[in-house]
Amino acid sequence: MKLYYHPASTTSRPLVMFIEDNAIPAELQVVDLFSGEHMGEAFSAVNPNCLVPVLEDGDFRLTESSAILKYLADSIDSPAYPKGLKQRAKVNEMMDWINTQLNRDLGYGTVYVQVFPHHKRPTDEAQRATVAWGQERAKRWMTILDRHLLGPDKPYLCGDSLTIADYYGASFVHLAEVVGSDLADYPNVRRWLDRMKTRPTWETVYAAINGFAQQLPRGQLASV
Repeated sequence: MKLYYHPASTTSRPLVMFIEDNAIPAELQVVDLFSGEHMGEAFSAVNPNCLVPVLEDGDFRLTESSAILKYLADSIDSPAYPKGLKQRAKVNEMMDWINTQLNRDLGYGTVYVQVFPHHKRPTDEAQRATVAWGQERAKRWMTILDRHLLGPDKPYLCGDSLTIADYYGASFVHLAEVVGSDLADYPNVRRWLDRMKTRPTWETVYAAINGFAQQLPRGQLASV
């Protein structure tokens, strides 16, 4: 198997961490997003979306992070993606919620629009409005995650055991820290994310994005 990825990519990190945690024999090929390699002819032939990650397994190809993570888990019969109908449905539900609710407003509406030039809006007024809208809604999703989806008792997103939803969700929630949040308003989220940070591969997998975050103007970005 080959995974095309970038270490600063939010959707790549869950895959790399799962691969490393489980010693899955996969070739990791960096696609340099910052130089625009993903927009070139060679990579667009691999993925016409011009996005990472992409997984190739022989002549089989997947181009969506959530689907790739599920495929990887099934390929090694991992308990992190439970086989029981209801248990698996809860993992799928949590991953869908992260992707369609939290990521939309925290990732694209609050973080990316501030830190990546190609996401910034064409006018200052549009930029301010976009960030204000995203920030308000992201805070709501983070509160729901803190009080209802996690709560004070659950060690992991889907209960007592680590699942691929935790790998997936940690990368998106960590974006709040990238723009300076200490997660003080979300103690259950912080407790859960701190647990994920104790995994032996965390520091290596998250080194690139943490280094990028250190270069951002601290205290000047809208956060949650």
